[in-house]
Amino acid sequence: MADEDEAGNAGGTRGPGGTGDRSEGTAGERLRSARFPRSSRYHPDWIAGAVSGGANSLWLTEWLTEALDLRPGLRVLDLGCGRGASSVFLAREFGVQVWATDLWFGPDERLARIRDAGVEDAVFPLRADARSLPFATDFFDAVVSIDSFVYYGTDDLYLNYLSRFVRPGGVIGIAGAGLVDEFDGPVPGHLRAWWEPSMACLHSAAWWRRHWERSGVAHVTVADTMPDGWLRWLDWHHTINPDNTVEIDALTADQGRHLGYVRAVAHRRPDATPDEPIADIPLAYTAHPLLRDDPPPAAR
Repeated sequence: MADEDEAGNAGGTRGPGGTGDRSEGTAGERLRSARFPRSSRYHPDWIAGAVSGGANSLWLTEWLTEALDLRPGLRVLDLGCGRGASSVFLAREFGVQVWATDLWFGPDERLARIRDAGVEDAVFPLRADARSLPFATDFFDAVVSIDSFVYYGTDDLYLNYLSRFVRPGGVIGIAGAGLVDEFDGPVPGHLRAWWEPSMACLHSAAWWRRHWERSGVAHVTVADTMPDGWLRWLDWHHTINPDNTVEIDALTADQGRHLGYVRAVAHRRPDATPDEPIADIPLAYTAHPLLRDDPPPAAR
């Protein structure tokens, strides 16, 4: 069951935009949880104002960091950070330096949020593609990704690429929506109204463990499912997006049988050497005969 301090229905004070003052009433209390004491200190309006996806990024970040050893001064890449709430949280709670990196959301609004939180000396916003990162090899002590890794990191080659930016022995950790177990057959009937083909990117903790271990570059130390994670997921939508009845109905019908939050943590193997990108193919064009019987280009 959910924490007692999260009980109640989806009511509360909501303004015309659907995100009004959550400091009092049930809606605000849904963002307060004894399970997540660090996250519960943050104002619900601040959390709602930084929404960039379908999950409470602070809850997921706090859960993920319980499996990490973050210390002041470490360099952390927050990959796919959205509007930067997780980056602010990491800097404030652990004293780390954070490169708040996202492709879909621009850095200007993120910088305003970072400044207001008083961490502009520790959090550095930038726009970058997760598959074309502008960082030096071995630069980071840790890479974290909150509810975004499934959009770019599920193929067989990506972890090898990403691990290049983490020092040997450094850590890569992800947390987000996923499956309790992989589907062996068709999508369960009670999920079909919500499920789309793109959701095939959702996977179980066991899948992530197997997927990362076989890359050869990382050793997985944690791969698990959040207890009652589906209730956290449901509470978040009741609070932030109560009009999303298709997803709410799917979660309610599922009751945690298939849907939940998963996390995975791995350390780059000290003896592993990530593949270098191919850089020795000449990029300048040189004219050659197209067909065997064609004259050399200079003779044309």
